[in-house]
Amino acid sequence: MQFMRKLYDKVEKYIDHKEIIAVTGMRRCGKTTLLKMIFKNIKSANKVFLDLDNILEQKIFEEDDANNIWKNLSAYGINKDRKAYIFIDEIQSMPTAVKKIKYLYDHYDVKFFITGSSSFYLKNLFPESLSGRKFIFELYPLSFEEFLIFKGVNREFPESIEEKDKAKNKISAEKYFSLYQEYMKFGGFPQVVLSDSEQHKKMLLKDIFNSFFEKDVRILTDYRDLSRLRDFILLCMQRVGSRFEISRLSAELGVARDTVYNYLSFLEGTYFIFLLQPFSRNVDREVSGSRKLYMCDTGFVSQFAKVSEGAIFENSVYLNLRHYGELNYYQKRRGGEIDFLLNKETAFEVKLTANTADLKKLKKLAIDLDLKDNYLVSGKFSGLDKTILAIDL
Repeated sequence: MQFMRKLYDKVEKYIDHKEIIAVTGMRRCGKTTLLKMIFKNIKSANKVFLDLDNILEQKIFEEDDANNIWKNLSAYGINKDRKAYIFIDEIQSMPTAVKKIKYLYDHYDVKFFITGSSSFYLKNLFPESLSGRKFIFELYPLSFEEFLIFKGVNREFPESIEEKDKAKNKISAEKYFSLYQEYMKFGGFPQVVLSDSEQHKKMLLKDIFNSFFEKDVRILTDYRDLSRLRDFILLCMQRVGSRFEISRLSAELGVARDTVYNYLSFLEGTYFIFLLQPFSRNVDREVSGSRKLYMCDTGFVSQFAKVSEGAIFENSVYLNLRHYGELNYYQKRRGGEIDFLLNKETAFEVKLTANTADLKKLKKLAIDLDLKDNYLVSGKFSGLDKTILAIDL
């Protein structure tokens, strides 16, 4: 059974546009499934789905003259004299195909749909060769709302932050909190969510982690010592929700600072980590400040690192809250801090159990920063005003 991702509706709006649709994101987060659903729903018979992990299908694009590609596609029933829909999965497996795609796009009536497992590839190569010719969509592991859909649970989510505050319900909180705990423990990779066995879930998470090394790292980098990168990732997992110091990471790993910067850039570019900038009214100061680190999926953190439940919970809130807009964090040199600032106007403090003291402290900081609004995000039910339940994000 296939489940609809929220990104589907956003992509569907551009099916009739000329521009190439590129779907990128972490490996095994559902890009191929999403593309196959779009492929199935396109009415034209003049369409083909190609997987560039398949070396035989790579041969289609190995022509010196791009016009000859149509002869290869004719074997798949494609007619170049009518509008063609060409779906290409795993584009990063054949970087040279991009120039051919550009040529066909410019000279024929063809609509391309592409997936790639890394923005590191798509965002760095595509701007050079496909400038003005593509729309990039990013797909992530499941949000909690999507997680419930995959678990067969139909539930309405309040849309606005204000509605989430007003709509919280104790019975609903008790009903769904155990599912949220499962979401934190095993994360949101679709295969993992759909597995009924905890042991199988753990095995799948290990396999996803290993495939990242076997495919993305080997294809996209020339790192000689992959064990250093592995150890660096494990160090990152220990620091979820925390600020990190480059010098300390460099010393702990035994590598140069430039190597640490390189690792961070690669992991962020492949959606494995997210780095959160500090909030400041001064743009230059914001860019230069220490960043906080979050992982792409709480299942990795829960299974491969020894961190507190509070840190995993904060990571899960980040992954869901980021869909509402730009996030920053705030911390004074001494004292007060705010976990998340949404669009530089609304403060969120994350607590497994909300209380009045936390709410008062957050309100004072929000007033000092002249912010529009402020909320606590609580794991367990709280009837306090200005409090949102994590299950409602």
